[in-house]
Amino acid sequence: MVQSKKQKYLFLAFCLIPTFIMFSIFTLYPLFSGLYYSFFEWSGSSQSKEFIGFDNYVQLFKDEIIPATIWHDYFLVVTKVVGIMIMALFIAVALTQLKIKEAPFYRIIFFFPNIMSVVVIGILWTFIYNPSLGLVNSGLEFIGLESWAKPWLGSEDWALPSLVLPSIWAGIGLFMLLLMGGIANISKSFYEAAEIDGANEWQQFWKVTLPLVWPQIKISILYIVITTLNGSFIIVQIMTGGGPNNATHVMGSYLYQQAFKQYNFGYGATIGVMILVLSLITVLILQFFMRREKVEY
Repeated sequence: MVQSKKQKYLFLAFCLIPTFIMFSIFTLYPLFSGLYYSFFEWSGSSQSKEFIGFDNYVQLFKDEIIPATIWHDYFLVVTKVVGIMIMALFIAVALTQLKIKEAPFYRIIFFFPNIMSVVVIGILWTFIYNPSLGLVNSGLEFIGLESWAKPWLGSEDWALPSLVLPSIWAGIGLFMLLLMGGIANISKSFYEAAEIDGANEWQQFWKVTLPLVWPQIKISILYIVITTLNGSFIIVQIMTGGGPNNATHVMGSYLYQQAFKQYNFGYGATIGVMILVLSLITVLILQFFMRREKVEY
C-alpha cells in the first residue's frame, strides 16, 4: 500500500511521541530534578528550600563515608561480573554442548531466582546467614568446622563479602539464557572443522565459542555493571541496612539514608548525581576496553 510522506510522519509520530513522553516523565524529569535539588539544602518534605550552590558537592568530597561506599560498590561490581560470567558461561556451555537430557529442567532451576523479588532473596539469605539457625553455620558445624562459623552479616570484615553470594546466585539465570541463545546460533560446522583440525573441547571453547558469543558477553558485563552501581542498595538495605558500622553501605544505600532517613534531600540528590557520573564513566571505560572487531559467521 502506497503511503504519502504525511502518513509516514504521522505514523512515526504516533509511535514515538508516547514513548518520548514516558521517557521524559520517568527518566529525564527525575534526572534534571535531582541535579536541580543538589544545589539546595532541603529536607524533602518542607516547602522552603535554601539555595546553597556547590556546598553539597564540597560536602561530598569531605564526607569520609563516600570513598568507602564507592569501594563497596566497585567491589560488588568486580565480584559479580567475575562470578556471574564464569558460572553463567560454564552452565550455558554445559547445557548446550554436552547434550544433557535434563537440560530443560536445569534451565528452570538456574533461572528460578530471576523471577523472585530482590526483597524475597534478601530475606531468604538473611535467614541462611543467621548465626544460630542459618544453613551456613549449621553446615560448617555439621562437617566439623565450628571454628569457621561467624555472625556473617554482623561482622565488619565479612558482611560485604557475604552479599556477593546471594547477588551472584540471583543473577546467573538471566545471563545463562542470554549466552545459551548465542551459543545455539553458532553453526555446528565450525566445531566440526575445529575437530577435524585436531582441536580438543577446551580449544574449541577458546577459539570458536568465546569469540562468537563475545557480543552477548559484552552486553552481560555492561548490564551487570549498570544494575550493580544503580541497584545494589536494595539487597544492602534488606540484609544489612548498610551496617555494621557502615561496612556495607554502597552509594545507593547511603543516598537513601541521607535523603529519606536523615531528611537531607539536597545532599542525597548530590550523591545521586555522583552515581550517575561514575556509572557513565565506568560504562565508557568498559566500552573502550571491550571493543573488538565483529566476528561474523
